[in-house]
Amino acid sequence: MNKIPFTQAGLSKVIAERDKFTAERPEAVAHLQKAREMGDLSENGYYKESRARLSFIDGRLRYLERIIKAAAVVAPVGGDTIGFGSRVKLNDGVKEFEYTLVGSFESDPTKKTISAQSPLGQALMGKKVGDQVTVTTPKGTTGYQILNVSA
Repeated sequence: MNKIPFTQAGLSKVIAERDKFTAERPEAVAHLQKAREMGDLSENGYYKESRARLSFIDGRLRYLERIIKAAAVVAPVGGDTIGFGSRVKLNDGVKEFEYTLVGSFESDPTKKTISAQSPLGQALMGKKVGDQVTVTTPKGTTGYQILNVSA
């Protein structure tokens, strides 16, 4: 099985989500038991909803367990070279952007985290302050100047 790269903070969020669903599961089981005791299951909306909720929780727990099992925490690269976990400040000639390079499972551009496997992430890896990178995306080709790198 391939290892899934995570920052320590990203893996902690996945573990917290697993713990949240693990804590919710006994209540979902109790709701399902209560719904079964109501009688006719074919027309029991409470039973159907309880069964769907428990099914969702169980599926999500299986998914999170697989991710945690395959997770590998990658330590941030220190210094002025961009690597996994680096916070990078860029300028495209019009405006500035700041991103942290993380694994694909924890990337969220709206929260200023991008995947190190994304086109921009791949272009930035190994670069230093002052370097120029060019990235081709579906919107076209964009050039960026690296303004700052921190761990």
